[in-house]
Amino acid sequence: MAQFFVIHWIAESAWARPYSWARNNISDLGNAHCALQPDPEPRYICSPEHGLMNVSFVVLGVLIVVGAALTGGGVLWRSRRAPAVARLLLAGAGVGFGLVGLAPADVHENQHVLGAFFIMAAGNIGLVVAGFGLAEHVPPPVRWGTCLLGVTAITAFGLFLSHHYLGLGMGGMERLAILPLLIWTLAVGVHALVRPAGRKSAAGGGRPGLRSGLLM
Repeated sequence: MAQFFVIHWIAESAWARPYSWARNNISDLGNAHCALQPDPEPRYICSPEHGLMNVSFVVLGVLIVVGAALTGGGVLWRSRRAPAVARLLLAGAGVGFGLVGLAPADVHENQHVLGAFFIMAAGNIGLVVAGFGLAEHVPPPVRWGTCLLGVTAITAFGLFLSHHYLGLGMGGMERLAILPLLIWTLAVGVHALVRPAGRKSAAGGGRPGLRSGLLM
């Protein structure tokens, strides 16, 4: 998951004209051609490392889909309907990132927009549902914080679509609609990595081999 942020930095650093987190969309880094883009805000786009950025989008999408699938049998979720819905929606966001990478905005605009919709609509709704679907042993601030991230991102998505950027710029509002999902996913993945290898599930009575965590 961290690869996305590293490659984002590499791709934006390659721009001859300074890349702006406020004026430029994240997708601008994946545009295949150098050209003036009039919508939704006029800006000149020329991303030398667009190929690398698009590979990163696809890899990110695959990781999210695989992570959503692998958490099904763990103790991260409650055994109710909400976790299944959350995982399906989060997987939808992963599919969206894959579409965004495979269909740059200046090559296949319709597919790209569809991918972005999956990310910012399905993914963020999934984040809200995930807050209600997390297991009881997960601290309440984490559960409610997850819901809050989702609500914040959904609100930002609405503002982004209506061109109300509240001083953050087009790129800034788009990031507010996308980054909460990525930050949450990265945090859960880090939690799985730092979880002690020998920690046993309480339900397993301390028997070897019973572990839990998000494998992303």
